[in-house]
Amino acid sequence: MKKVLVVKANDRPAPLAVSTTMFETFMEEARQKEEWDVTVYDVFERDIPYFGQTYFDALERLENKEPLNEKEQSLIDHVNEALDLFLGADLIVFAFPMWNLTVPAPLHAFMDYIYQAGKTFKYTEQGPVGLVTEPTVVLLNARGGVYSIPETEHMDMGINFIRLSMQFFGVTDIREVIIEGHNAMSDRRDEIIATGLDEVRELARKL
Repeated sequence: MKKVLVVKANDRPAPLAVSTTMFETFMEEARQKEEWDVTVYDVFERDIPYFGQTYFDALERLENKEPLNEKEQSLIDHVNEALDLFLGADLIVFAFPMWNLTVPAPLHAFMDYIYQAGKTFKYTEQGPVGLVTEPTVVLLNARGGVYSIPETEHMDMGINFIRLSMQFFGVTDIREVIIEGHNAMSDRRDEIIATGLDEVRELARKL
């Protein structure tokens, strides 16, 4: 049985949100795979607290074998769940939009908590080395403008953040479907989205 983790990072409904439509399209194909054990992790529904002092306080208490307060325990439970799901998956799918040149804040929080030395990477004399080398990662991304050209590609801090993070963790098999330009070229919106959704279906069927 293949363990599949699908990280959904848009709380806007389809078809208004293209990345949500991509998520739903992928899930339609996933449901046909009897050999897949799929877990959907919706970063908005899980409501992970943002990365900050509460987390560091909790880590210090754990190190000192001190009891956690309710807020700290809830945070640690969230973090452990996210990390366990990420590390236990054979296939990891991220479905997310570009919002203001980057990823939605709850997805960034998810990423903050899976950056863990000794779990997803380790330090060596030659620099950090990724420890997550086995899974396939799929990035399903939607962005209303066009950021695949040299003039603008550096501005997309969303897909680059997730892609580079996966590479930092050691992932070598990264597949991507990006739907872009459907707002900038509104006269071609339906065509652009339909073509992208066909790519999502084709990729899902091949996995």
